[in-house]
Amino acid sequence: MTTPSREELRGEGGAHRIIDMMTDEVNRWLRERTTTGDVYDATYDRRAAAGEDVHGEATFVMRFSPTSVLDAGCGTGRVGRQLARRNVEVVGVDLDAEMLGTARRKAPDVDWQLGDLSTVDLGRPFDAIVMAGNVMIFLEPGTEGAVLANMARHLSPGGVLIAGFQLQPGRLTLGRYDEIAVATGLAPAERWATWDCAPWVAGGAYAVSVHRRGCGLAKSDTGGA
Repeated sequence: MTTPSREELRGEGGAHRIIDMMTDEVNRWLRERTTTGDVYDATYDRRAAAGEDVHGEATFVMRFSPTSVLDAGCGTGRVGRQLARRNVEVVGVDLDAEMLGTARRKAPDVDWQLGDLSTVDLGRPFDAIVMAGNVMIFLEPGTEGAVLANMARHLSPGGVLIAGFQLQPGRLTLGRYDEIAVATGLAPAERWATWDCAPWVAGGAYAVSVHRRGCGLAKSDTGGA
């Protein structure tokens, strides 16, 4: 049986049918996810109850004083919810309807949208885009360029794209990530080893990278990048 095209599906149920087809067949995250949104969030709730600061990503983003943030690959909305509590206008986008269900229950006033990061059109720019939670290495291989190009289109001039992800064999490398980002017009600005700004050392297992739309920063301003 031939799989229907996206164009054919548009007339039979709209965007949600398209998302369903796409996620069933090609989305790495949905193939590999082993938990629910509520279970995922419960881990962070327990850590917070024990006194741990679990909002390092939001604190990092606030260094750039954004008034609007796109939480790209938002999942349960953990980062976006914290940013909203800090009076930032937040829009969250994710391909996982189950995870978004948790986000919507916990923060119904935030704009959570089901969408593909490579094609979603929110019709507006943002001061910052954050891609936490290993979003970049859960993209389907080969779609990274389309995703970063679309994210760049959603950035205001001078806006920042912030991505944190693990560096694992067989997954996206930092060199390739930088190459794709530069090709979309994003200039390297900062690189750190953690969300609390531990210095980056080559060969590390995790990196938080900041790229800026429309302008670069001097080497002395890049956190050693």
